[in-house]
Amino acid sequence: MDQATLPYRRCVGIALFNRAGKVFVARRRGEAGPEHVRGPYRWQMPQGGIDPGEEPLAAAIRELFEETNVRNATLLAEAPEWFTYDLPREMLQRAWRGGYRGQTQRWFAFRFTGEDEEIDVRHPGGGDHPSEFDEWRWEDFALTPELIIPFKRPVYEQVVNAFGHVAVAQ
Repeated sequence: MDQATLPYRRCVGIALFNRAGKVFVARRRGEAGPEHVRGPYRWQMPQGGIDPGEEPLAAAIRELFEETNVRNATLLAEAPEWFTYDLPREMLQRAWRGGYRGQTQRWFAFRFTGEDEEIDVRHPGGGDHPSEFDEWRWEDFALTPELIIPFKRPVYEQVVNAFGHVAVAQ
């Protein structure tokens, strides 16, 4: 398979900041997802695919609810460009049925305006969506590249650069 001929999967990423300027990260369930997300690099910010005909901002709002149960959030910023990564060659056949070379992601920053009790990663989307995560926490935004699987790290570095100005206490 020639990886260069495969398309990128379009998706969104969400940096959700609390009033103290910390960002939401969640730990992928041990049995959820491919093996590359197991082990020490299981923490990530919410992200997910854009449905056909769906606008990226609408996808971000939907994915945030489907993964975290969060409805109370205000848009702060949109990344100025799409951030892209390629999958490692050994993962091509396992991820997305081998149909994509990687992802191109549109990132959005939101301020969480609710209370922490609203967040429910074990029963997200009002309990109507399968749980991808088993834990969550508020984290220093600058540390997020160290939490993600290494091949996605450059994207997280771009996200930190794009949204560093909104990662402040309110």
